Amino acid sequence: MNEVMQRVYEIGIIPVIAFNSVDEAVPLCKALVAGGLPAAEVTFRTACAEECIKKIHDEVPEMLLGAGTVLTCDQADRAMAAGATFIVAPGFDPNVCQHVLDKGGIMCPGTSSAGEMQQAMNMGCEVIKFFPAEANGGVGMLKNIGAALKTAKWMCTGGVNAKNVNDYLGYDQIVAVGGTWMCKADKIKAGAWDEITAMCKEAVDVMLGLELGHIGINSADDKEAMATANALGALLNKKVAEGNSSIFVGSKEFEIMKKPGRGAHGHIAIKCNNIDRAVYHLGRRGIKFDMDSMVTKNGKHTAIYFADEIAGFAIHLVQK
Repeated sequence: MNEVMQRVYEIGIIPVIAFNSVDEAVPLCKALVAGGLPAAEVTFRTACAEECIKKIHDEVPEMLLGAGTVLTCDQADRAMAAGATFIVAPGFDPNVCQHVLDKGGIMCPGTSSAGEMQQAMNMGCEVIKFFPAEANGGVGMLKNIGAALKTAKWMCTGGVNAKNVNDYLGYDQIVAVGGTWMCKADKIKAGAWDEITAMCKEAVDVMLGLELGHIGINSADDKEAMATANALGALLNKKVAEGNSSIFVGSKEFEIMKKPGRGAHGHIAIKCNNIDRAVYHLGRRGIKFDMDSMVTKNGKHTAIYFADEIAGFAIHLVQK
């Protein structure tokens, strides 16, 4: 994917905003950034959209800005001139698509059928919008289409919320989702920026799905490893299963290494829904990663270690 769409994928959730006042633009975007979602699709449904995009572009440069509900070539031109890095439409208009592409822009046209999707892809649209997603069959519909359109990449909006966001993002061909649940219109109107920041943080946490996977404990040799495993197994009344390089206790909640491994004391595995998104969002929280430790299987990243230990334990992310 191009650099902009790669960042859309890493962010995962793109807030969709309909501004009613230019005064809302900067404080809302600062709230989104603070909440971990430095992106917005600013819709052209309101008269101030163009001015809002320009103001955000000038004053909150870390924001990834898209323009939504773009219906005409003129709107697309104005949006790109104001600072929008990608253009989103509710439907598929070949003329608007081609106009944006001819200008070197990134176009995400709205589609709801395999025919529209195929046409948009053949025009050169790398990521296409599926809208309205839930009303058109949701993830199930895309999985059926994706079996034929194997190179299709979708951004889904319309009916996506905190309850189903991971149903969408769990399907590899879905790049990102757009939604309003973390920045509802009434909260924007009330200037409830702290609440919006909190809702964005919650949305990111739901998307990442971080949870403890297992704890690895280093041992000097096989004998020490077995003694540790047996002690934990007896304490917790859990089975002990020996492997080639380690011994597992219970349902692999503990991994006892037969010789010293990574980390002074061992390692802690943290499960997540998507390695790439976790690396991006945890990176924004100050975590540094050992990129050389990245594990890739079948073209998909499945594990990576933090650069630094915590309390003598190496920390690594693993794909659920």
